[in-house]
Amino acid sequence: MEYILIGKVVNTFGIKGELKVYPYTDFVEDRFKKGSKIYLGEEHLPFVVKSCREHKGMLLLLLEAHEDINLVEKYKDFEIYKAEEDIEPVKDGYYFRDLKDLNVYVGNERVGRVLRVEEGIKANHLRILKNDDQKEYLVPFLPVFVEKVDLENKRIDIVKMEGLL
Repeated sequence: MEYILIGKVVNTFGIKGELKVYPYTDFVEDRFKKGSKIYLGEEHLPFVVKSCREHKGMLLLLLEAHEDINLVEKYKDFEIYKAEEDIEPVKDGYYFRDLKDLNVYVGNERVGRVLRVEEGIKANHLRILKNDDQKEYLVPFLPVFVEKVDLENKRIDIVKMEGLL
């Protein structure tokens, strides 16, 4: 089974077992929906979401059968995953994972390929590119830098800007 990283437990909240979560997804309502299955840590321990609510830019997540701080303290700093098979495909668009290994072009010149997508501040998703001379570059994933994403042809076109590559 393949897993998709969707968040990280940063702390506990209160004594009733809520976990304070930093989400790595724009699809919070779907990924942390009541009754849905999530997986914690590298071992991908399965849990069912009892409830999830937003609080000061973070999520407060309660797991079924774990409504006590003593049962969840050990999960602090664990990453949260969703099974890839449980994630619906998008109709118009793509997930960042779909961009991996796409070729990157400036005009007709291939400048590299996408190694991975690193998510930062929601408005500044970054792609790391590796060009033919084995150097890595950070390119903000913003419309000012990215002209077109063509999944069918495995191609991303970016604008030529001084200092970008």
